[in-house]
Amino acid sequence: MLDALDRQLVHALQVDGRAEVGRIAGVLGVSARTVTRRLGRLQGTGAVRVVRMPDTRAAALGALLLRVRVLRGRVDAIALALAAREDVPFVDVMLGGQEVSAVVLGGAAGRDRLLYGQLPATDAVVESTAHAVLHLFADASAWRCGALTADQEALLAPPPPAGPPPEPDPLDHRLLDLLAVDARRSHAALAAAAGTPESTVRRRLHRLAAGGLLRTHVSVDPRLLGVGVDANLWLEVPPGRLAAAGEALARHPQVHGVLATGGPTNLMAAVFCPDHAALYRFHTEVLGPLGVRRAETAVVARAVKRAGVRIRQFPG
Repeated sequence: MLDALDRQLVHALQVDGRAEVGRIAGVLGVSARTVTRRLGRLQGTGAVRVVRMPDTRAAALGALLLRVRVLRGRVDAIALALAAREDVPFVDVMLGGQEVSAVVLGGAAGRDRLLYGQLPATDAVVESTAHAVLHLFADASAWRCGALTADQEALLAPPPPAGPPPEPDPLDHRLLDLLAVDARRSHAALAAAAGTPESTVRRRLHRLAAGGLLRTHVSVDPRLLGVGVDANLWLEVPPGRLAAAGEALARHPQVHGVLATGGPTNLMAAVFCPDHAALYRFHTEVLGPLGVRRAETAVVARAVKRAGVRIRQFPG
């Protein structure tokens, strides 16, 4: 597990993935040298990666939550095939080794080819279920590991978007693509990679951030944060209580994603828990009072792709 300072650094990056070292050091009360050394170790070992978060908020109403049941022994092949798609930012293998869960973005044509052509043509697929996203209450970028105080988090928080997102031009897209792999790349490194002056990069990133297009996500093995269980909860809530339940779950510190869906259930929540006993308490103490009529729990065995980036530990 990460020590207390490392956990604070993770939380700081969750608040602002591009926060400068000096700013983080000032808030945490340590030297900039210590922050630089610690972050270098965390990122150098692959324990922590900071990437630009795909704009799931804009695409949410066109997204699908996909559950694919596969033949035993074929799960890795299906998971890797889904992870290779640019329109699939999240892929997990569920406990038991016979189900893959994925988020599918993009246009209807690509989704239709996947659902009605590619998946049925694969003899490894036993069954697939697609849940349309009707409303996004919170996504993975909103989750915090709980290592900072509210005051520290407020000091690190970037200013909210100042207006509607700009329409990115080719240079903007190039910069966003570079940040999708490493959101902490310096202005100088981005300028060199994009072949443009550093002053231009600074100006463009300021414009993109002001429009809300520089959201970041910290990819970290939750076990390093004391989280032993990652679970997807497929919930059935009375329609009259759906909005209140979704908003309450979005505020809960253990929830790292919650969406209203179509299909057999009408709410999905992704939950981090220290252990299975805590997951049980989440059902009885959190879901019960929200009026949840039915809950199906699918525990994540392995994360394959998060926020558009492949997880290194996954084979293949």
